[in-house]
Amino acid sequence: MSSPARRALAALAALPLLTVALGACGYGSQKASGTNAGPAAATGAKLSAAKVRIGYFPNITHATPLVGEQAGILQKELGTTELTSTTFNAGPSEIEALNAGSIDIGWIGPSPAINGYVKSKGKNLRIVAGSASGGVKLVVDPKKIASLEDVKGKRIATPQKGNTQDVAFLNWISGQGWKVDPQSGKGDVSVVRTDNKVTPDAFKSGSVDGAWVPEPTASKLVSEGGKVLLDESTLWPDGKFVITNVVVSQKFLDAHPDVVEAVLRGSVKTNAWIAANPDRAKSSANAALKKLTGKDLPPEILDPAWQSIRTTDDPLAATLQAEADHAVKAGLLEKPDLTGIYDLTLLNKVLGAEGRPAAGAAQLGRQ
Repeated sequence: MSSPARRALAALAALPLLTVALGACGYGSQKASGTNAGPAAATGAKLSAAKVRIGYFPNITHATPLVGEQAGILQKELGTTELTSTTFNAGPSEIEALNAGSIDIGWIGPSPAINGYVKSKGKNLRIVAGSASGGVKLVVDPKKIASLEDVKGKRIATPQKGNTQDVAFLNWISGQGWKVDPQSGKGDVSVVRTDNKVTPDAFKSGSVDGAWVPEPTASKLVSEGGKVLLDESTLWPDGKFVITNVVVSQKFLDAHPDVVEAVLRGSVKTNAWIAANPDRAKSSANAALKKLTGKDLPPEILDPAWQSIRTTDDPLAATLQAEADHAVKAGLLEKPDLTGIYDLTLLNKVLGAEGRPAAGAAQLGRQ
């Protein structure tokens, strides 16, 4: 990573430790939706839209909207504006929903946000805040892999070709001096693109020797006898890298900035509530997961998973640029122009009202 990127990261404020864990990250849209009308907005003002539609994953890395909706914090900031939500299991399907106008605001990973911005030539979305950092690990079968050098020649799962973890693993492989074809996944390491819902069974059966995956899939593999060989946070300055952003439809942002601001207030207050109420937040998160998926997480998966994720209002913009550079280096993305992908105006207004410093866009802000 470049020296400017390192300096930008070093200047970031410390992130509050996330104290929640949610369901495994899978792929394919999951149309579970809900509504939660609440009391008058905290500002007492009537907002410009009668309804706002949000999207997110039933996943640990999307804990801010899960807890924010479950605890009623988002709705409180929206007042009489109705909050509706749809959950997804894949970034591409959430971007499609945003582009189609089915949702207005979404919590999403960096790779799909970058791809959505590039494909629309910067016209359809903006990143307006951060949400989570960390929570990605390389977990292996200790009987087959005892050291990082032993990864060569083994079969390692990632969630999806070109997704955030796939790009990170390919970049790490390159750093070892090994060669892998990014399209087929074949080479000095066999990169096996596997749905996170299937990965634990593949690991148990021995069809993969390990996986570079987000939480709580990583902790699920550990519960099945796996060992954490590498935590991705150790590869980043200060241990921080973006795993989830808040994105908004450009059309909705232009038409209803007051509603976007209210959602961002709710997001910032949710992150603060998570940090201040760890036990209650963990219970709230598990309750949200059970409501959305029908299952909660047992303590042996829940506890280690939530410890590795940090909530963040700052989007960690320098790391987004670095992740895009990694995708280009891996051969999965043509060099993109990300200038303008961030519009942090409303986030910084919210942070300013809380007496907190502004977040930076690492020269990728809206011009």
